[in-house]
Order: sequence, then structure tokens, then C-alpha cells
Amino acid sequence: MASTTLRYLHLDVFTSTRFEGNQLAVFPQPPDLPAPLMQRIAAEMAFSESTFIYPPSGAGDVRMRIFTPAEELPMAGHPTIGSTFALASEGTIARGRETFVFELGVGPTPVSLEWNDGGLSFAWMTQPRPAFGAIAKNGADLAAAIGVERADLDSGRPLQVVSCGVPYFYIPLTSRKAVDSVDIDRRALTRAFAASGIDEVPLFVFTTNTDDRDATVYSRMLAPSFGITEDPATGSACGPLGCYLLQHGIVSAQEAQQMLCLQGVAMGRPSRIHISIDGTADAITRVRVGGQSVLVGTGEVLL
Repeated sequence: MASTTLRYLHLDVFTSTRFEGNQLAVFPQPPDLPAPLMQRIAAEMAFSESTFIYPPSGAGDVRMRIFTPAEELPMAGHPTIGSTFALASEGTIARGRETFVFELGVGPTPVSLEWNDGGLSFAWMTQPRPAFGAIAKNGADLAAAIGVERADLDSGRPLQVVSCGVPYFYIPLTSRKAVDSVDIDRRALTRAFAASGIDEVPLFVFTTNTDDRDATVYSRMLAPSFGITEDPATGSACGPLGCYLLQHGIVSAQEAQQMLCLQGVAMGRPSRIHISIDGTADAITRVRVGGQSVLVGTGEVLL
């Protein structure tokens, strides 16, 4: 039987070191595929996300669709940063260009580009401004559902949903040890979300006690509802994270412009996600997430 060949690029994102960071498959020139087939391809790749790049349909340079193994996303951070590096390596983004715009489910999404003699060196993704959602009051139930003690919750800091395009539920903890010990009981977590009146969304656990002088936050992201047991680096969660830190006075407005989130360490895939939030706690004006990516390899999928 005749088959169609889909070429893809494999990148590690939010790192400059191969076999670290978050894996990504980028299909730079796919034919017009139905969404269910793209979903099946993403499930076959089994990375946190896979992207499919198409010609623009509106106010952008390309149109990009993003799939986890379980569902399509309206936007995501590591696929946007990684796809930027992939398109730069393909020559789709010309060397020296300062901005590039992706058409995503949340609308046109600009990326700022930094170059050196070796090519693209860094990319900043601008995300929608934050929407601060519900705050959960049943901390003891949530702590038990994620396998930590009530005392491990960082008291005085809310357990809250925040979104810059994709909602996440943020649970601040007291230490790296507590973050590393998180082990979700899915049924208990579903009950705890229901009891708090909050829809089940991906869980982002973090501490500001990082044991790393360069890092603002040490974190993990777990999203079983997305088909992602744990994600090594989550750019779409780090924009809202930065907004949460500024909104609740954990960082100053000046500090918010230059933050670093460590993620994936517990998985053996350390990732460094840069965060820059402009404005004040009462009026956030710009949300950016940035980082590096490295090409690991290329391949083909046969349909």
C-alpha cells in the first residue's frame, strides 16, 4: 500500500543540553490532516506535545496546532519555543529576524528572537494577560490527595487557579523535598477538586525555597487529565506562575521582570524556564516566557 511520509524534528526545549528539558516533535510541512489523525500521531509520538505547522490563515507568519497525547491545546509554551527553534533551523524564520507570530487557538502569539553567530540563541513568547480564578479552601484534602502533609502547604499563600490561556491549579509548598514527594491519588484529587467547586485542571506544585541561588521557583507539573503523568517543562504554566508570584507579593515588580523556574529535575530532565512579568500586582501589562532549545534529531512517520 502507498504511504504518506511525514517528516518531523525532535527537539529538547528549555535547555541547551541534549537529553534534558522537554521533548517536542515538530512536523514542519504536514499535509492537511484531520484533527483525529493529528491526535493519533501525537499519541504515537508520546511526547508531552507535538506540533503541526501550516500556512497562516490570518494575522500570523504560520498557523500551529498543538496536541498532547490526549487532546489539542489552544496554546502551550514549550511547543511554541521549541517550534520557533525548529523553524529557525529549517530557514522558515530568517536569521536576524526580531519577531515571529504564531497563529494559535488563543489568537496571534508573538515571539521575540535573539541571535548569535551560531543561529537562534533565545526566544521569548508573549502570553495573554492572566485570569485569576477560584481559590480552594480545603487544603487538608488537597494535601492528602497529592501525598503531602498539611504542614507542607506554604501557609498564607493561596491554592488557586490561574490562566494565561490554559488554566493551572497552583499549590505552593514549603520545600524541594515536599515538591519531590508529591504523588497524586487521582480519585482523591478529583474528589478534592469537586469539593472545592473547581474543575479538574493540571496541577502545578512549587516552592520558592529552591536551594539554588539563581532560581526563583523549583517546581513540578502533573496533568493526568491531559494524558501527561508529569511534564519536564511547562511554559504555559510559567506565565501564570509569574503572575501568581507578583499578584500575591511573593516577588516585587522589579524581581518579576527576571525570574527563573526549575522544573523536571525530579524526572532527570532539568529544565530552565525564564519568566518576565511587566506591571504591578494590580495591573499586569505583559507576560513573557522564554528559553533555549536544542535539536536532537529528525525522523519520519509513515501514514
